[in-house]
Amino acid sequence: MANRFPSPFEAETPPGAEGWQDLYTYSLPFSDDRRDYEEATFWFQDSIHWAEPLTPWDATWYEYAIAALSQYNTRHYLIPPALGIDYRVLNGYAYLTPVPVLDGAEIEARVPQFMERAGFYFMNWGDLYDKWLVKMKDLIAEMEAISFSPLPEKEDLEVITEGHGTGSGLTIQEEYRGLLNLGLKLWHYHFEFLNLGYAAYLDYFGFCKQAFPNIPDLAIARMVAGVEVDLFRPDEELKTLAGIVVDNGLEDQLAGGLSALEGTPFMDHWNSVKHPWFNYSAGNGFYHSDKVWIEHPEIPPGFVAGYVERIKAGEDISRPIERIRAERDRIVDEYTALLSSDEDREAFQGKLGLARVVFPYVENHNFYVEHWSHSVMFRKMKELGDVFVKEGFLASRDDVFYMKRDEVNEALWDMYSAWAVGTSPRGPAYWPREVTRRRGIVDALRQWSPPPALGEPPEVVTEPFTIMLWGITSESIGMWLGAGDDADGGLRGFAASPGVAEGPARVIMSADDIGQLQDGEILVAPITAPSWAPAFGTIGAAVTDIGGMMSHAAIVCREYGLPAVTGTAFGTRDIETGTMLRVDGSAGTVTVLD
Repeated sequence: MANRFPSPFEAETPPGAEGWQDLYTYSLPFSDDRRDYEEATFWFQDSIHWAEPLTPWDATWYEYAIAALSQYNTRHYLIPPALGIDYRVLNGYAYLTPVPVLDGAEIEARVPQFMERAGFYFMNWGDLYDKWLVKMKDLIAEMEAISFSPLPEKEDLEVITEGHGTGSGLTIQEEYRGLLNLGLKLWHYHFEFLNLGYAAYLDYFGFCKQAFPNIPDLAIARMVAGVEVDLFRPDEELKTLAGIVVDNGLEDQLAGGLSALEGTPFMDHWNSVKHPWFNYSAGNGFYHSDKVWIEHPEIPPGFVAGYVERIKAGEDISRPIERIRAERDRIVDEYTALLSSDEDREAFQGKLGLARVVFPYVENHNFYVEHWSHSVMFRKMKELGDVFVKEGFLASRDDVFYMKRDEVNEALWDMYSAWAVGTSPRGPAYWPREVTRRRGIVDALRQWSPPPALGEPPEVVTEPFTIMLWGITSESIGMWLGAGDDADGGLRGFAASPGVAEGPARVIMSADDIGQLQDGEILVAPITAPSWAPAFGTIGAAVTDIGGMMSHAAIVCREYGLPAVTGTAFGTRDIETGTMLRVDGSAGTVTVLD
């Protein structure tokens, strides 16, 4: 077994992708300027959020997200054993590395500061979270209010008579800069609570491991299951719509699409809930190309039709929350009985209680940020793309995402300056050929198979996100280096959601393939998105390449009572559609039966 992964400097550029580094901000690619550090560091590919090559503008979310995550670790809460997460791009793919605090004295000095700062949030979680929801909705309203309009042939007379003193050229530039600022603020809001949610869970997790040395990780996770979170609301609305279809005999109209349902109770409910709940990405929300339900209204009716069939077959399509909570409480009672003192029992209940209080945010934020906010942000960028199309800078609205975020400022200046002077901008000659070149590069990058990690693995991983979300531990790194093979002819991963299921595999690489799933099949995917939840009533189990105990795939599967093994690393590589599998979500194993 190898003891390290390839160096980032050993990676060859895919044919046709020469010059890919110019698609990103200068600090993002690996470079000789920092070679000593970058080559001596362990990096893992973040395929949970960025499984595909990043287009230049989409890389904005990558940079904003990881910088904001890191500043809360390092500058806000002072997480004792961890600084931030450093980030790079290699051949268009995202790679991360946790930065630990190595000095024991510094860790010790950070502890009281962390306790004071985090303690304030833990003690006031409910009030602060209520304020967070208000802040988020206000921010989204600000995004919605941004408008991009072509520059006029002449300013309205009111600009003169009302003494505005400014014009449309300034406005369009201010609107774009305002949109970027709101995007960065959005990611500050995202991590205001999330790092603390993981920290509280890790504290509870560590207590359990010390108090119950043989406790499985899955048992620890199941004791905080059974939550009500807004991330599940879009799926619940689909179930409600399915009930309306059955109650009103609308099956034939549903087959005809939304236009055939006009004037029915179905559309009354649809229109009452589509904002905000159908601002829901079929992917993970990080790519402009992800399909959003409200923009692709053909997607939800397909899921509704599946629920209609199950209702008419006599199935209960509700999430099995009472069963999950009963099992949760049984496990808590079982482990509480093992504690020998009132002091230990009080500590256990306190840490468990805090974990349950903060845990819903670990999923809830995902709807408000990655789905709703990103949907609005991408729509606004496409509106700006329309302006560039009208002015001849771009051939299609989505071409705007092949500009870097600061290049959009430059293109707006070019447009404004020529408009102000009364001459022709350079953009119509420059940007169409440049976008064509960049599209070719990104297409070539898609042909590259990125290694799961780079460099020499660390002795220990301490950064909480890396462990709980991405599932990067010494054990998982060892699996990657060992090519992921299990002695029984299968795969190993995280025991992410309990239960055992057998069935034929269905390998799904993107949300576009979800419609292929058949009853009882085992979903095998790089990662699942929250919006795939409607398919969970069809499948027998889920297997993912990446993700830890607190990844969205693991949490959603537990909440839907679906067996799951996450972080297998090689599931989609080694398993073919149709292969018979046994998935043991309690043991974390995937066994090939034929």
